[in-house]
Order: sequence, then C-alpha cells, then structure tokens
Amino acid sequence: MKTTTHLKFIQWRDPAGLHEDTVKSIRDIKFLKDELQFLKDLAAEHTLELIYGTSTEESHAIINELAEHSKRLEKLFKSLEEHRNNLQILMDEDDVAGELNTYKNQHYTLMIAEMDFHADLKKTKHIIFKLLSDIMKKSKQKKIS
Repeated sequence: MKTTTHLKFIQWRDPAGLHEDTVKSIRDIKFLKDELQFLKDLAAEHTLELIYGTSTEESHAIINELAEHSKRLEKLFKSLEEHRNNLQILMDEDDVAGELNTYKNQHYTLMIAEMDFHADLKKTKHIIFKLLSDIMKKSKQKKIS
C-alpha cells in the first residue's frame, strides 16, 4: 500500500480533506485490528508447533510482538478518534490563530504513525507466515516418510 502523505500536501488540505484522511485511517486501523486478531488466533492455533519448530525465545518474541502491536494499535486508534473529534470542534467553533496549523501538524504525525504501524505489522506477518510455512512443510515431509 502506497500512502502519499507529505507535510506540504497536508498544509494545502482543507478541513474536509483532513476529515476524509482521518476517517480513512480509522477504517484502515479497524481492518488492521481484525487482521491482528487473525494473526493472534493463527499463532495460538499453532503455538505448540511454533515452540517445537523454533526456539522458544523466537516464539515468545513473536507472541510478545503481537501483543505490543495490539497495544500500539489501540493507542493509535484512540489518537485518531480524538483527532477526528478535534476537527469537528475546530470546524464548529470560532477561528483561533494557529489552531488549524497545529491540527495539521498533528495530522501529519498521525499519518506517519499509521504508515509506520503498517510497515511494522507487515514485517511481523512475513515472519509468522514464513515460520508457519516451514512448519507445514516439515509436517508434510513427516507424513510422506
């Protein structure tokens, strides 16, 4: 997924565009929440195989990483929800000098945080799927033998 979030682009966005970005990010985070739950369930289903197929440190690291991703995801989700609500307040109330620029800077920070989270989760998914693929290959080889 390629995201074109750039500070200069955000500086030119109107509040409606910022709201659209925020709502899209919230939808993406909700999807990632489901995807993360799937990965947790997948890891839980194959926990014994993970432990026996890899070192226990590696399997614990994966499980801890998934837990860390969950915490980070919840924090990001709450920040995006708050950010969306702040935009509503910003649009309803009188103009305060610099308030929109402060909002845009926060918006930029949140969009970068979302992209970083996507990248980190993608790395974790790659590791999990590689491990599970290796486990399944070994399982098939045992059945053939």
